[in-house]
Amino acid sequence: MSGELMVGIVVGSESDLAVMNKCGEVLDTYGIGWEIGVMSAHRAGDVVRSYAMQATKRGLRVLVAGAGAAAHLPGVLASLTPLPVIGVPLAGSPLSGFDALLSIVQMPPGIPVATVAVGEMGASNAGHLAAQIIALFDDKVATAVAKHRVRMSETAHPPEGFIP
Repeated sequence: MSGELMVGIVVGSESDLAVMNKCGEVLDTYGIGWEIGVMSAHRAGDVVRSYAMQATKRGLRVLVAGAGAAAHLPGVLASLTPLPVIGVPLAGSPLSGFDALLSIVQMPPGIPVATVAVGEMGASNAGHLAAQIIALFDDKVATAVAKHRVRMSETAHPPEGFIP
């Protein structure tokens, strides 16, 4: 963890920590501080409620929630805080995360949850999206995001003779 604590990463089960740590690894590259915790919307509802309601006071600016199967955690967090919530569907059921994807993406009007891809790719993209959100009000992070985009564009190799 580096930088000022700004992103809270939450998972419903310890078995999901390894996947969701990918989000933290991306945040590290931007110098964004983060924390990760295990709390289930079903088994520890009071803890989830308290965490969401204290998030802003604690300096968090974005919440990222990884959840599989019914995937209630991102929506529960979004219902309890005005902070942006990014949901990462996890492949913890026989449906390989498709059930979680549908659960997270189908939030009711007024309680949005940004939804990324299933699994590690989604966890990584959640870190990039959180950085882009924070970049709106943090110049240091904005510079880091811009530099990352330049590095990505340098990997493009158009055909010889192509003039953009």
